[in-house]
Amino acid sequence: MAACRKQMELACHRCLAVNNIADDWLVDEPVYQACGAPLLPAEPVNLDAGSFDPFIQHAGLPVLVVFRADECGPCEMMAPIFDSIAAEMKGRVRFARLDAAAHPQIPIRHHLRGVPSLMLFRDGAEVARTTGAMEAHALRRWLASQGILQAKVQ
Repeated sequence: MAACRKQMELACHRCLAVNNIADDWLVDEPVYQACGAPLLPAEPVNLDAGSFDPFIQHAGLPVLVVFRADECGPCEMMAPIFDSIAAEMKGRVRFARLDAAAHPQIPIRHHLRGVPSLMLFRDGAEVARTTGAMEAHALRRWLASQGILQAKVQ
């Protein structure tokens, strides 16, 4: 008897089309055929007011969003750390950024009080948040406390 493959909805970060992907295809780095975008890029995706909800609701995997602002020292300090962890955690969690100053309706709706703030979403709902810049080891530890384990280094 053949093994049952689990299907997940995976929103394309570029065009927001929802793709049904078998979870065992995630290792193959799937690409959305219509627009050519990788469905699981190694770098965080940039969200705005129009793309935030559709992306979060159809992410397929947990989504970690950093709410940031230009000319915010802690935000700038954390940016390369966030990018590095995004590459490490590819296929386990999707990483995204939202410019809180440019799209204030999203942080207001989520009652955010400062930047940088991190919010973790599962199945479109917020499950955890933290505020303030983190070093890499602290971010990894926080993700692990949320049930997201680091990929094994080979």
